[in-house]
Amino acid sequence: MSALLVIDRLSVRYDSRHVLRALSLEVASGEIVALMGPSGVGKSTALRAVAALQPFDDGRIVVDGFALAPGPVPPESRLVKLRRRVGLVFQAHALFAHLTALDNVTLALRHGLGQSRSDAEAVATKLLSSLDVGARATAWPSQLSGGEAQRVAIARALAPNPPLLLMDEPTAALDPARRGALGTTLRQLSKQGRGLLIATHDTEFARAHADRVVQLTV
Repeated sequence: MSALLVIDRLSVRYDSRHVLRALSLEVASGEIVALMGPSGVGKSTALRAVAALQPFDDGRIVVDGFALAPGPVPPESRLVKLRRRVGLVFQAHALFAHLTALDNVTLALRHGLGQSRSDAEAVATKLLSSLDVGARATAWPSQLSGGEAQRVAIARALAPNPPLLLMDEPTAALDPARRGALGTTLRQLSKQGRGLLIATHDTEFARAHADRVVQLTV
């Protein structure tokens, strides 16, 4: 399997304090990797660095051939190729409250990738249906359950069809039944050839659904 993501000795400092020190890992096509460790150890920071939402101080990140180097985050004009390669699902979903589920999913397609409304809505409708929330396309985020909001957030991350999906603490607000359903969804995505990197402290979920675990320590 080819590596979709290579992280080589990634380090992040805030002032003089190391938040993340010399993290190295790879994620291959079709693989689910769990990034585990206690709160504050740098799991979310690592995901944000991979998605170019967070600067880093040392090391190297390569996402499906697109390289990120230490220093300030590049301007968005230089990140178009990265935005097509990686999708991020935030812990709190981060759906825009003033947009319907459908409009949340079409946002990046229309404004980031320049697709027409009709083309973007066709992609979004298909994604929402594939994630069993097609009937909630016109709902506002406040009208969605935790599990529904998460699936809409996954659809939004998948809209540009990235080969790599990042998820931050995806089971935090889910009951056991929803956790199992999420695991099934993630396995379906991996079978499509996507690589998934999941930051979690949920040991049971990682053991049940990840192919490999990378453990961060303080």
